[in-house]
Amino acid sequence: MNLDSYFSVADFEAAARRLLPRAVYGYVVGGTEDGLTVNANRQCFDQLMFRPRGLMGVAARSQTVQLWDRSYPSPIGIAPMGITAICRRQCDMELAKAARAKGLPFVLSGVSNTPLETIQAATGGGTWYQGYFPGDTERLERIIDRLRKADIDVLVVTSDTPVAANRENNERNGFTLPFRPSWPLFWDGVRHPRWSYQVFLKTLLNEGIPRLANLYEEIGPPITREPKQGFRGGRDLLTWDHLSWLRERWPGKLVVKGILHPDDAIEAVDRGMDGIIVSNHGGRQLDGALPALTALPGIKAVVPEPFPVMIDGGFRRGTDVLKAVALGARMVFVGRPALYGATVAGQQGVAKVLDMFSTEIDRNLALLGCPDIKDFGAYYLDPVQLARMNGSQETA
Repeated sequence: MNLDSYFSVADFEAAARRLLPRAVYGYVVGGTEDGLTVNANRQCFDQLMFRPRGLMGVAARSQTVQLWDRSYPSPIGIAPMGITAICRRQCDMELAKAARAKGLPFVLSGVSNTPLETIQAATGGGTWYQGYFPGDTERLERIIDRLRKADIDVLVVTSDTPVAANRENNERNGFTLPFRPSWPLFWDGVRHPRWSYQVFLKTLLNEGIPRLANLYEEIGPPITREPKQGFRGGRDLLTWDHLSWLRERWPGKLVVKGILHPDDAIEAVDRGMDGIIVSNHGGRQLDGALPALTALPGIKAVVPEPFPVMIDGGFRRGTDVLKAVALGARMVFVGRPALYGATVAGQQGVAKVLDMFSTEIDRNLALLGCPDIKDFGAYYLDPVQLARMNGSQETA
């Protein structure tokens, strides 16, 4: 597919909107309740501007970053996203292969549709796994046993989904889990024939109804049925003590995702975690939660170096990524942009989106007068706006 006419993430989003049925697109882009946090995730970038340097000799540039004992060519990765098979057949695999080809991290959602073992085999390993865990050590033992056997070495535990969010937009569009067919959804598909053929029909003929392949210790039921443990069974029982229990048993890297409060960041360090991801779940859980970028300075201030602080939420440009790096983020994960790319053109589309980010980061490093991203920091941000942001965190 010729993607020469796609110049930005916004171009891919517009194309994805045309391709996807209204209910599916609404599921992808929507948040909860009034969408305050979804909107705030984008607005916060406008409140922090750069202070570039000139004549700094930027002919040789590098955006390579170190995370633990690994080197990545850019500070970006693909965030976990659930039920992506409704956007593209074998979408999880397309995302994983694109990230692997670029040497970047891909986090497979627990609510994904392609078995993690299949993805590991096809990509040669390296996939991170994001779990929605119950507060039940017997079930946790079975889940992590599966992850060990699949050679997962980075386990990401989600901390911000103890109960279901109030996603009214999905209800209005008739999109529910378990998925329930209806005449309005059928007509929605009819009006989007490319999606109906390439995604709906081809998936049914080749794989059947998408399954909840990685939610628990076994490959789960189709998305039209409730898992025997429930979608969120026992998540409201999960505590930091379970994270300590996992730390004792998990041999690989252990990361906590969904951190917005400095006290939780301190807890993660004290409990022996290997890193955290500052996140509000893309605005899909608590409406009115802080934008991740706004929360980042206060969290970075309370964790010791070189403890890795990562982030996701609302990133659409290389400048967005650099603002997070300036505030101390080691790695920035993008979700919806990668999914738009996959929706439009599969692995090729994801690769194009990742290239857009890295190209913009490279160009912007030059324009900012910083040839190496390892030297990039708050020095390059407007001090007045930065002080205002830091002041609000101190007040909180």
